[in-house]
Amino acid sequence: AMKEGAYDFVTKPFDAKHLEIVVRKALEKEVLKRGWELLSEESDNRYRLVFGDSDTMKEAIETAQKAAASNATVLLLGESGTGKEVFARAIHNWSERKAQPFVAINCVGLSRELLESELFGHERGAFTGADQLKKGKMELAHGGTVFLDEIGDVSPELQTKLLRFLQEREFDRIGGQSSIHVDVRIVAATNRDLESAIKTGQFREDLYHRLNVIAITLPPLRERKKDIPALCRHFLGRYVRETKKTFIEITPDAMEKLSAYCWPGNVRELANVIERAVVLGSGPKLTLKDLPGRIVSSEASVDMGELSYREAIDS
Repeated sequence: AMKEGAYDFVTKPFDAKHLEIVVRKALEKEVLKRGWELLSEESDNRYRLVFGDSDTMKEAIETAQKAAASNATVLLLGESGTGKEVFARAIHNWSERKAQPFVAINCVGLSRELLESELFGHERGAFTGADQLKKGKMELAHGGTVFLDEIGDVSPELQTKLLRFLQEREFDRIGGQSSIHVDVRIVAATNRDLESAIKTGQFREDLYHRLNVIAITLPPLRERKKDIPALCRHFLGRYVRETKKTFIEITPDAMEKLSAYCWPGNVRELANVIERAVVLGSGPKLTLKDLPGRIVSSEASVDMGELSYREAIDS
C-alpha cells in the first residue's frame, strides 16, 4: 500500500492517540505539499518571460531558445534591470534540465571567502565557525542550472577557481581533500564591460572566453518601446493578483506616458511603477493620477529627421 502512495501504516494493536498523531502528520504533509506547489506556481509566474514585439528582443529570445537545447555556457549582457535572471530561468525551463534545480547566486556584496563557501561549500572545521559540513550551491544544483549574476564583480582569486570548475566541472570544498564532480549548466550575467575589465587586469581573459560561449545582449527598455504595453499589462495582472485589488486596464493617456518615458531603470523600474500604482490606486482603471510625476511629465520622442530646422529647435 505504501508503494502505491499510502503515507504510513499502523500495526495492531494500536491506541487512538497514536492514530491521531499519524493522521495529523499526514495532514500537515499535504498542507506543506500544497503550499510548495502554490509557491512554485507563483514563482513560475513571477519569472515568466514576457515575449516582445521588438526585433532586438525577438532575436535575443530566439538565440536563448537555441542555446537552451544544448549544455553550452551562456553569458547574458545588458544594463541593470533588463531581466537577465528572467532570461536565465527561461533558458533553464526550455532545457532538458527543467525538472532539476535552478540555483541563482548573486556575486555582489559577499566577501571572497563567503562567496567561495556559497559556491563550493566547506568541510567541518575548515575555518572558525564552520561547525558542520556545508554543501555549496554548485553541488546542490547537480543536474540543473546555476545562474551566476554579476559575474564581472568576482575577485581575481575566485576567478581562478571558477575557471578550473568550468574546465573540469569539478571542485574542492573549502578544507576538503577530494574533488567533487557535478553536472551543471552555467548561465552567467553582468552589466559590466568585461573586455574593458580584461584590459585593466580586473577580469581574466581565459575565464571570459570560457563564459562567452553563447553571448546574448538584452536590449534596454528605451530601445524596445514597442514592448512596453505588453509588459505593463503583464505587471498589472501580476500585482492585481498579489494585492487582490480590482484593476482591469490602463487608460490610453497613462499608457502613452508610460511609453514615452526613457526608463533608465529598465524593466525593473517599470515593474516598480506599476506595483506602486496598483498599491496606492483605487481602480478600476490605472490612470495618470496613479503614476509618479517623472512619468507624467515625460514627452514622446520626436524623429528630428521629419521636422524642419525651426520645428526641431522648438521641439
